Amino acid sequence: MALYIKAAEVLEKAEMKQGALKTLVYDSKFANIKQLFALVCETEKFSSILEEIIESTKLLKQTKLKMHLAKVLVYDLLIGRGLKCGGSWKTMMMKQRSRLQAALARMKVKQNVSKNGDLLTVSVQKTVGLQLPRYARVNTLKTTVEDAVDYLKRDGFSYMGQASSLEDLTMKRKDFVLDMHLPEVLAFSPKTDFHDHFLYKAGHLILQDKASCLPAFLLNPPPGSHLIDACAAPGNKTSHLAAIMKNKGRLFAFDLDAKRLATMATLLLRAGVTCQQLANQDFLKVDPDSPQFKDVEYVLLDPSCSGSGMVCLRDDASPADQVRARLASLASFQLRCLNHGLRFPRLKRLVYSTCSIHSQENEDVVTACLQQNPGFRLVPLLAQWPERGLEPLTQCLRASTTKTRTHGFFVALLEKHSEAGNKRPEPAVQISKPEAAAPLGPSTCETRPAASEEESEASETEDTPTAAAAAAEQADATPGKKKRKKRTKKKKKAATVE
Repeated sequence: MALYIKAAEVLEKAEMKQGALKTLVYDSKFANIKQLFALVCETEKFSSILEEIIESTKLLKQTKLKMHLAKVLVYDLLIGRGLKCGGSWKTMMMKQRSRLQAALARMKVKQNVSKNGDLLTVSVQKTVGLQLPRYARVNTLKTTVEDAVDYLKRDGFSYMGQASSLEDLTMKRKDFVLDMHLPEVLAFSPKTDFHDHFLYKAGHLILQDKASCLPAFLLNPPPGSHLIDACAAPGNKTSHLAAIMKNKGRLFAFDLDAKRLATMATLLLRAGVTCQQLANQDFLKVDPDSPQFKDVEYVLLDPSCSGSGMVCLRDDASPADQVRARLASLASFQLRCLNHGLRFPRLKRLVYSTCSIHSQENEDVVTACLQQNPGFRLVPLLAQWPERGLEPLTQCLRASTTKTRTHGFFVALLEKHSEAGNKRPEPAVQISKPEAAAPLGPSTCETRPAASEEESEASETEDTPTAAAAAAEQADATPGKKKRKKRTKKKKKAATVE
């Protein structure tokens, strides 16, 4: 029975976005990892079918089981190789077998199919056998890319240089490459396992999908910054931010789930992060005007989403009405989080990301936010990235299994801008000029957009023209006046000397 209990725990954690299935399986310390991983993956693949069978037979009411545990038991009973447990639980499930088999048979008749696999949606069937590269981010708090590459070469891996196309990401076992877009990401063949490797255990390598590395990379907070990771657990993006900041500054990380936050604390400890300040708190209840956040200039917001971009968590098998209602609820929550994130007084930039493929959670949320916050605009991102946001938000990035060889993902970068000195007011959705990329030697990696000196010195437009905003603008203008006075004094001095 331990197999099913552990599988149910992993599925629940994956649904709560506490980590990738494979990582959660290996972290479970279960004796037979391969057996557990196979059960979890297959159960997740048939998840919506199993849920429909469980609900139509009222299995939870009959047995008092919880949904995740019921799914793994029903999978093995009906689709897998039979139950691998004994005792009262097996007796209980065998009593329900005829009803469960009848429900499965009705589903096949209704959809006019004969095989269990034919019940899967077309998109899920396409992902069967799909294998993405195994990505690992080099943790620069503990090592360098060069040292990590050297260690791996000594450990029997073959370094193939920097990738230049998607074809380079198809590798033989033990081959690996440096990513073409992100300078600290390495790509390995899909079946490469690092969970018992020294570099992973010592926190030198972070197992993180390439697309998931984009938000921190694009936000690019400089060392010494004060920033917020709004919905932080399980912590990979938080550790990435800390590495970019070189552990210098203050990194406020919030999450409402205490268990997820505890797991995150362990991860950050292993990664060598020391600049964090964790809080078991709802980000929407954080006061942007609190004195402790007065210097916050950057926010990373990766809120709860449908998870539809995750290969194992496709939600398109659910009824259309149910999906629409769920997406509407998520989008409303995401927009509230985004609007709240833009309220921090000294904010310069905010990166918004989801692991969703739905425009309702992505472009639609960003469009609504920009309409409500005309003081912010989108920053065009990574010109060489192969997949853009849907029209007209092509400044944003999308990721997918086919076009980027990653899980599905969406990223948008918003920056506060000033209309001072402009002859005409700028539109709400303003395309800023691409920033100059610093040369990276032989590497063709893109440079993260960084805040310019002009941004930090310019007076910043508030969301609404209130009296407080006018006072803030006047205060922001004061340093400029002082500078002008100093320049006038210098000119008078120079004239006297002449």
